[in-house]
Amino acid sequence: MIAAVSETGIDAELVARYRRDPELFTDVHDRYYRDIYRYVAGRLDTQIAEDITAETFLLAFDQRDRFDPELGSLRPWLFGFATNLIARHRRKETRRYRALARLGPEPVVEGHENRVVTSVAAQRMQPHLARALAALSGGERDVLLLVALGQLSYDEIAQALGIAVGTVGSRLSRARTKMLALIDKEMIRG
Repeated sequence: MIAAVSETGIDAELVARYRRDPELFTDVHDRYYRDIYRYVAGRLDTQIAEDITAETFLLAFDQRDRFDPELGSLRPWLFGFATNLIARHRRKETRRYRALARLGPEPVVEGHENRVVTSVAAQRMQPHLARALAALSGGERDVLLLVALGQLSYDEIAQALGIAVGTVGSRLSRARTKMLALIDKEMIRG
């Protein structure tokens, strides 16, 4: 709770500063770029992630006067932009997961024993995870990946997606249940 209060205070200060001098919006970029990029790169590939992340900050800059620190912090506000931009690519994202699911595991690159074991396990799981992610609804996938990749709290996800906190919980619960069932089914078959 203290972290959220201090983050809101820092965000309010950043907003006050960039409203006086729009060039100071770079402070917002510097503070949150890594989090947004990591989230987008986890949802899409890294080449598109750079473009989507840049577009996220461009939209945020263009709409900077609409941000109200009373309603929450900058972080979920930015994640909301990123998630909406990703939604535009949702069909491409789903096609990507389906294609990954059709691929078998890639050959293991030789290296240190722990890297090999980790790599083999990840490669074996990749098609199963991709199939399971493709089977989720867009809303379920958004919530699951905002938790897993963006490391947002339920409150931040609710703010980012413009939904109730209870909806976040129910979507995440459904997504987890579906993922476990689909992965268990895949592991038994495959």
